[in-house]
Amino acid sequence: MKGSELLKVTGPGIIVAATGLGAGDIVAASVAGAQFGTTLLWAVLFGGLLKFGLTEGIGRWQLATGTTLLEGWIDKLPRFFSWYFLVYMVLWTFMVAAAMMAACGLAAYAFFPGVSVAWWGVLHALVALVIVWFGIYKALEAAMKFFIGLMFITVLYCAARVLPDAGAIISGTLLPRVPDDGMAYVLGVIGGVGGSITIMSYGYWMREAGWHGKEKIPAMRIDLAVAYGLTALFGMAIIIVSAGVQPEVVSGNNMALAVADQLVPVMGENGKWIFLFGFWGAVFSSMIGVWHGVPYLFANYIYHYRNQTYFLKSPSNISRTNAYRGYLVYLAILPMSLLALERPVWVVITYAVTGAIFMPLLAALLFYMNNSRQWLLEHANSWKSRTLLILCLLVFGYLMIVQVAGYFKSA
Repeated sequence: MKGSELLKVTGPGIIVAATGLGAGDIVAASVAGAQFGTTLLWAVLFGGLLKFGLTEGIGRWQLATGTTLLEGWIDKLPRFFSWYFLVYMVLWTFMVAAAMMAACGLAAYAFFPGVSVAWWGVLHALVALVIVWFGIYKALEAAMKFFIGLMFITVLYCAARVLPDAGAIISGTLLPRVPDDGMAYVLGVIGGVGGSITIMSYGYWMREAGWHGKEKIPAMRIDLAVAYGLTALFGMAIIIVSAGVQPEVVSGNNMALAVADQLVPVMGENGKWIFLFGFWGAVFSSMIGVWHGVPYLFANYIYHYRNQTYFLKSPSNISRTNAYRGYLVYLAILPMSLLALERPVWVVITYAVTGAIFMPLLAALLFYMNNSRQWLLEHANSWKSRTLLILCLLVFGYLMIVQVAGYFKSA
């Protein structure tokens, strides 16, 4: 397939990639590179493969049945599953939106320290709100392609400048190994690749792109293969940069600043600012994607649950509804309070538990629903799809146990 033809069948996946590549991915990959060098490059590829399996299942369900996966949950499963999703989404929004504001604020503060991190975070949240409120899909797609291009050019350039031994890169990519005391880092890298709840927005971006019907399934797979291929390449580049400069391991988004500072002896001051520019592009594009995609989920839930499907006739209709815009305002405004206040322990624990359950539950439901030939006919799960979903269930199920046990142990 020629490059021009490839560009024509990509779009929604680029938005998924740009949305999923946030501060969490950068921090997890940076810490892994600082601790273990290039040993965990394979985990990035494996995480990208798992997220491909999940998102492909979401897209295939929608193109084969004509309904979103969330609508399938409401119509075909006990109400518990859709109720759980709504609770998790509200908690996820509150916690993750605040983290995105902090990451954007930190990136901007590195360039312009005259304004505080918190105020920079607030400003980014409001700018993203305006972009999404008045934007259209084509403009969003173009913006995401710009940001993801910015991220890749800057980070790959930095990786090329600090490139460690080629043999170590090949070994870390092709020979899966778990270092001593490294399982937590492996799980962090795998779980951090490509987002979590944001992959549920893929179906709405397909609709905005005009993708309908079973004949679009091959294009959807190419779209996602490109998206998660780029996602994995980005994560590997971050590990390579971190392994090359070996920053001291610090916590939170400050890890990105530590990597940038350690680039100075290798690339000079320009290298530091180039990396920080890429970091800013990653976190701000992720914010725009979340601001645009997650309100679709809320509006879809509300109007389908109430059987007010006339609101859902087209994505442009949904984005002008009270439910969509109301949730957009909630997402952009209320989490600002966490920038100044300590997070209540019960909120943290509830969010951690509900969030840990989401990915294995999504894998299990996709395995069950997409296995049905009654619902998907010839597009039901193949042995390849079943294998990927079983791997997702095992890996994310184990990650759920570790996360929940860890939070209750520290609580």
